[in-house]
Amino acid sequence: MSYLVLARKYRPRNFTEMVGQEHVVQALTNALVQQRLHHAYLFTGTRGVGKTTVSRILAKSLNCQGTDGQGGITAEPCGVCQACRDIDSGRFVDYTELDAASNRGVDEVQSLLEQAVYKPVQGRFKVFMIDEVHMLTNTAFNAMLKTLEEPPEYLKFVLATTDPQKVPVTVLSRCLQFNLRPMAPETVFEHLTKVLAQENLPAEPMALKLLARAARGSMRDALSLADQAIAFGSGQLQEATVRLMLGSVDRSHVMGLIDALARGDGAAVVAISEGLRLNGLSAASALEDMSMVLQRMAVLQAVPSAAAESDDPDHEEMLRLSEAMPADETQLLYSLCLHGRTELGLAPDEYAALTMVLLRLLAFKPKAHQAQEAQQVQAPAAQKKTLTTAPSSSAPTQSASSVSPATLAVEKPVVELPLSEARILPIQVKNLPVRQASEPSERTAPKVLVATEEGHFWTQTVRQLVATEAVTALVRELALQSQLIARDTDQWHLRIDSESLNQGTARERLQAALNSAGHAVKLVVEIGKVTDSPAQRNAADLAEKQKAAEDLIHSDPMVQAMVENFGAKIVPGTIKLIS
Repeated sequence: MSYLVLARKYRPRNFTEMVGQEHVVQALTNALVQQRLHHAYLFTGTRGVGKTTVSRILAKSLNCQGTDGQGGITAEPCGVCQACRDIDSGRFVDYTELDAASNRGVDEVQSLLEQAVYKPVQGRFKVFMIDEVHMLTNTAFNAMLKTLEEPPEYLKFVLATTDPQKVPVTVLSRCLQFNLRPMAPETVFEHLTKVLAQENLPAEPMALKLLARAARGSMRDALSLADQAIAFGSGQLQEATVRLMLGSVDRSHVMGLIDALARGDGAAVVAISEGLRLNGLSAASALEDMSMVLQRMAVLQAVPSAAAESDDPDHEEMLRLSEAMPADETQLLYSLCLHGRTELGLAPDEYAALTMVLLRLLAFKPKAHQAQEAQQVQAPAAQKKTLTTAPSSSAPTQSASSVSPATLAVEKPVVELPLSEARILPIQVKNLPVRQASEPSERTAPKVLVATEEGHFWTQTVRQLVATEAVTALVRELALQSQLIARDTDQWHLRIDSESLNQGTARERLQAALNSAGHAVKLVVEIGKVTDSPAQRNAADLAEKQKAAEDLIHSDPMVQAMVENFGAKIVPGTIKLIS
């Protein structure tokens, strides 16, 4: 006998077996009991939350004949009559499921609607279930509108979609809509525990919690992952094997990272990050787990009474870290972890990106600048006393010579004794400016394009290399940001304004790309002012196109009429080029 996967074997057969969708079950149950039945239902929600399952249970409730063959519409289908068994097995003639993802045209919908004129053959109602209904074409939607609005009394429509925003409002207004929610990890964990108990399979609670969290609200995904974990673990679900299968990061690594960040130990952060690389653990999973731990820490910091309300095995360690890390740093690190996940795909090495995300906290610690300012304000007591209570006329002169102007500027407002006991010092203290503006340097001044014949040739050459992907990454930047100064038969002279681009490897790869393109030359690179690079020409071309687009909008007669008649305004910066 072939093996039946857990997601199909434990698919709910009635409303009492449904998990996590009590709001939908209650509404449908009450409607069936009171015989207040709508002619069209729309079930929305992410994958694996029970849309098709609810549709089949509803079809059984409408067509159940009871164990004695005399039953009627019920909220508790018997599951043993011919109609219930045929619907469960997918061969009930009056229950039709249409997959709109592969049958999205008007012809398929018209073929389905042609069956609507015929009364049920076997059951009490015909039920048309259209899955992923948002995939239908506009013509197909229009073809079914009239029948959907006024179907025969024996016909019920059940529509299901993962993207209700794409369903026309004309269809939404004809349906009774139910939103099936993603299931909480606790709900998924409880259901997995029951299923594996019925299967007589040993499972560690933490392993099931990992599966429940990885399912992301989908019960079907959770059961599929459980099947995979059973195969991976040779019939046993252990935390270590499930972590290995999912690529999850062990909590000890996460706690170690947060502890190192709380202590400001950059070396430990780098070492743990390198350990994740060596063990092949996911950098994205590390940031995700850190976000979860930091969220719990933030709750403990804001609500101390929550310290005794958790059965998490790592609760004590979270409590210790919440006391070790200031609340503002916890919030900052949580934000860095969330935004850092989007940066992993941009970096050439996700582990290097992970390290940079974590070290960013050490570079921007909220308390660092405050501590530095406190050290500057806390001057030696002897200097304070000299400035405020000089015993003789010579003391101020000596004190002023030994204290820097910056210290005088900081300590000017310091007064330790009452004014009646203090002596006025013959020292005039001036407020020093925080920063003096300087003329823009040649590096920071805007780059002005000065077109040259060599620049035109170099731009055409570089654009050809970029179009064919002969140069990428740093090599492409070197080519785009450089200016061709002179050309000989066997040597080209380039100039760049950034030393960081002048790397031997990049220069050699650019030279190899030129050789492959038919330019057998040697490159010589110098540092200097660049006035005609491909990047500058690209920017000039883009600016010219942007100006042409803005002129086109401003000169449009309809736009001018709206500005003149209705006081409309074109918001600067909102006109974008469409490439």
